[in-house]
Amino acid sequence: MDFNEEQLERYARHILLPEVGGVGQSKLLNAKVLVVGAGGLGAPVLLYLAAAGVGTIGIIDDDVVDLSNLQRQIIHSTQTIDVAKVESAKESLLSINPALNINLYQERLNTGNINSIISQYDIVADGTDNFATRFLINDACYFAKKTLVSAAILRFDGQLSTYKAHLEGEDKPCYRCIFREPPPPGQVPTCSEAGVLGAICGTMGSLQATEILKEIMGIGQSMSGTLMIYDALHSEFRNVKVKRDKGCPLCGENPTITDLSVHNQ
Repeated sequence: MDFNEEQLERYARHILLPEVGGVGQSKLLNAKVLVVGAGGLGAPVLLYLAAAGVGTIGIIDDDVVDLSNLQRQIIHSTQTIDVAKVESAKESLLSINPALNINLYQERLNTGNINSIISQYDIVADGTDNFATRFLINDACYFAKKTLVSAAILRFDGQLSTYKAHLEGEDKPCYRCIFREPPPPGQVPTCSEAGVLGAICGTMGSLQATEILKEIMGIGQSMSGTLMIYDALHSEFRNVKVKRDKGCPLCGENPTITDLSVHNQ
């Protein structure tokens, strides 16, 4: 595509990169990414996708901004307390890049709406804070053949991976290959119960945004098949190779999950 003068100046540092150039930047401008959750992880993801020029960004979150969010959810401000998070996020994104196309969904993902929403996007970014939604997103992305970039944080730890089990011939794992099913209620605390260092969200969200941009442009090495684990207290990153589980109930050889009805039980 031909860039106008404003775009050439705005994206100059991208275009200078041989791995990106005009072709890569054009892919970003034409890309469509859905970010699930405008919270601790979604905040940095959304900000960097907007700054990078991802042309269409969907934001889904049914919550409103609370004072306790501001310790880590840097897309929001004191002025937007009690405002819907999707609206607050949109305001911040357009202040960075007014040329964006932003779609808002002030609702919670469920089996009734997830297919119609994710069908409009190329890549889904999971920044949710509960297992039920994480498994729903994974299963829906697998059936819809959508790339999923998922991150998680708790206390001083984070993890990140990309899931492309839907690609034929790749033999890559899905989320269920690593985590077979949600843990029993109450077994794993949430951030609101156990706490989280705010800056961890920035670390993992920035890494998540980087992987999304790489997937859009088709550059570098995909994290599909690799689980990154971050320990902030010891300043350590560890990459664990993960293979597809042949016994996975979703993407294995004899799947028992063939649609999203399992999430209605």
